[in-house]
Amino acid sequence: MAEAVWINRSDLTDMMINEEAMPLLADNAIRLRIESFSVTANNVTYAVAGDAFGYWNFFPAGDGFGVVPMWGHAVVEASNHAEFAKGERIYGYLPMGTHLDVIPDRVSPGGFIDASPHRQPMSPIYNQYSRLAADPEHDPAREDERMIFAPLFKTGWLIEYMFRSQDWFGAENLIMTSASSKTSMGLASCAAQSAPHIRRIGMTSPANVEFVTASGLYDDVIAYDNVAALPQLPSVSVDFAGNAALLAAIHSALGEYLKYSCLVGATHVDARGGGGGSGGGTGGGTRNLTNPAPILFFAPDHAVAAIKELGPKSFGEAVAKSWHGFLSALKGSVTIDQRPGLDAAAQAFQSIYKNTADPSVGIVVRP
Repeated sequence: MAEAVWINRSDLTDMMINEEAMPLLADNAIRLRIESFSVTANNVTYAVAGDAFGYWNFFPAGDGFGVVPMWGHAVVEASNHAEFAKGERIYGYLPMGTHLDVIPDRVSPGGFIDASPHRQPMSPIYNQYSRLAADPEHDPAREDERMIFAPLFKTGWLIEYMFRSQDWFGAENLIMTSASSKTSMGLASCAAQSAPHIRRIGMTSPANVEFVTASGLYDDVIAYDNVAALPQLPSVSVDFAGNAALLAAIHSALGEYLKYSCLVGATHVDARGGGGGSGGGTGGGTRNLTNPAPILFFAPDHAVAAIKELGPKSFGEAVAKSWHGFLSALKGSVTIDQRPGLDAAAQAFQSIYKNTADPSVGIVVRP
């Protein structure tokens, strides 16, 4: 039997565990038994933006329900493919569940893509899987960190690369909301490594100021209720919080000093519509904001463009170099909490969705 957490697509607080018999394994397919995955704000973004960006289409569920995508590890439980044997381990995009059938294509010693027909309309970035035996990024001692941080870190890397390729739009400061989030931390680390002349300003809730400051990733930390303290200098902003009222306050406080406004994800989903209007994707209402108009950052498109520009080898090496720098910078600031069972996965998702999760804890679920 296979189990998966189904979530009500019209009410993300409503989750259930669905159990059903596994189908016959198709020709040239392999069956993966999911060993572990992380639950982060990234997964909340997949659910919030599920209809807009097709995230519900990867792992179909019953009418009105969806399965939230995860990043994690799995082992081949059964194989009808000549190049895969039972027991091989992989890393990639998985459902919040216990099993997944995939059809490997473009197989190499280091990885493959899932050629399942229903997944082909979506970004190819999500259909790529690594074969751990020949994966240069794999470190058996850091598997938990990879699940928790790597997808979010890569988004941070891509944002920094975009800004750097545009000479930071003439900015001196980089302002990041939801500075306790793993994506913001990744961006701050990448900026520190590749653009040390840019001052990194993290914004967070008053309760998280101490944690964000202790991370050492930011030059300055400002609480949300002190937006007026933002320096009146040319700046770019990256809004991870999805709080429209906060974004409007940042635009208002900086005025002409704000050179570029970037929207990424939505960690404060309860307030993402607070500013009213449309055009903000998962970042909330943007209709009444002062210029510049916020631009939604869709990481898969930027990844495809960066790989094309740098070449796959150079892209991988650049990300890996920054990744190792980020791991060193963490200095144990995040505690890894391993939790068993799909009930724990649903509970973890809800705590992050409701913004009650402890940012100093990284959650890994073993279903």
